[in-house]
Amino acid sequence: MLKFIKGNLENIDNVQIYPLISLMIFFVFFVLLFYWVITAKKEHIAEVSNIPLEDDTNNQNEKLL
Repeated sequence: MLKFIKGNLENIDNVQIYPLISLMIFFVFFVLLFYWVITAKKEHIAEVSNIPLEDDTNNQNEKLL
């Protein structure tokens, strides 16, 4: 199976750049995500973390209407 993939990839010019591009996208995404987590407001994090614990009466009332 791997030799079929390897054979096809050897025919593409400059194929060695694609793993570097994907690594850079992966790295930049997680650096930005880490930055967002560090700079997020504590109030927002507390509000979002309490969402699963909130009462669902508003949603149930809307479904009945």
